[in-house]
Amino acid sequence: MQNKPNSRMRNQAKSRARPAAEIAPAEAKRSAEVERKTRETSVAVALKLDGAGRGEAKTGVPFLDHMLESFARHGFFDLKVEAMGDLNVDDHHTVEDVGMVLGRAFREALGDRAGIKRFGEATVPLDEAVCTAIVDISGRAYLGYNIPISQERVGNFQTALVHDFMKALTDEAGMNLHLNLISGRNPHHIIEATFKALARAMDHATAREPRLSGVLSTKGTLS
Repeated sequence: MQNKPNSRMRNQAKSRARPAAEIAPAEAKRSAEVERKTRETSVAVALKLDGAGRGEAKTGVPFLDHMLESFARHGFFDLKVEAMGDLNVDDHHTVEDVGMVLGRAFREALGDRAGIKRFGEATVPLDEAVCTAIVDISGRAYLGYNIPISQERVGNFQTALVHDFMKALTDEAGMNLHLNLISGRNPHHIIEATFKALARAMDHATAREPRLSGVLSTKGTLS
């Protein structure tokens, strides 16, 4: 008959068996909450990269709210944006600063950018409008903006502000972003296709690559 291990042996075995949670490194939370306050605006952004596409935006600029909520939905990001700005002057400060804080939120949520695919590309149609977005989350900021819109406004929203938003987002996130309009007539469709293409490209670029150890760079850094 085989002898049963005594209590001392059982205690030693328990001490050697460490829980899996202690062995495996903690997974980055990949989320961020960022605030920025100036004499012109107050902006708060909460971002979760691995979300379900839940978006809530209250910026005082209805068209921007619509674009941000669409961006969250199609990028599968959980995103909450609250902003107060000097809209009595115009929408420029608010739109640009929301782009800035959103870019900072992406930078913070990505951390050292280890394990991400880094590159993303998407082409999105919306009726007659078709837009392509190409992203490289490289640590270097560059915006190639080729979204010509002949109309000055969509409702009360100045179409030129889309460029300012994208420039602020790109600079603060630290990424290359190329936006190209393939075709389009209606300014609402053009801008919405642009935001949706960006969302899908960002979703792919920020996704984890299971085959990758560290960052996707021969330099060993994406900063």
